[in-house]
Amino acid sequence: MRNEYAADQGLSEDDLAADWHTQFGRWFAEAVAHPLPEPNAMIVATADAAGHSSGRTVLLKGYDPGGFVFYTNYDSRKGGELAVNPWASLVFPWFPMQRQVVVAGPVERVDRAETEEYFASRPRGSQLGAWASTQSRVIPDRAALDDAYEAVAERFADVDPIPPPPHWGGFRVRPESVEFWQGRASRLHDRLRFRRTEGGTWVTERLAP
Repeated sequence: MRNEYAADQGLSEDDLAADWHTQFGRWFAEAVAHPLPEPNAMIVATADAAGHSSGRTVLLKGYDPGGFVFYTNYDSRKGGELAVNPWASLVFPWFPMQRQVVVAGPVERVDRAETEEYFASRPRGSQLGAWASTQSRVIPDRAALDDAYEAVAERFADVDPIPPPPHWGGFRVRPESVEFWQGRASRLHDRLRFRRTEGGTWVTERLAP
């Protein structure tokens, strides 16, 4: 199975914004307008202390010059791996546009106030779900999860707003590199990368496809 990429599109150095977050904003806005299903969906890759990797799809919940933010259960597999190896890679797979964005960098927890503000914006059902699910843990069956949800719903029946669980919150990936990949014909794709140097400045560079 193979699809040929378009010959009349590309990404040149002249097209590139002055910084990664402006360029990402342009492409993200175009992905939203395309429209793509879940344009903020990204693959988050982490690894444990032994270097054993894992990946999953997570929704981006914010970005700015400081990095990319997502939320999760800190006791989940990714939370545990980031606790011992605080580095991650993100991939935005915008296949219908023949584009992807690849990010790599260290990870830190967002402050509690930021987590609380975001949690308050979630639907009540999602808030209850965050309390009910022991994410990444083995459970006996679906009924156990449904029972946990019902118990949490009863517990918080008269509570509004529901606070975030202490084991739940945000992570911010602070990029060391952000690569913008544009598909081209004959497999001669454009790959332009913003990379932070050891001195803290940013350079742009073209990678071979």
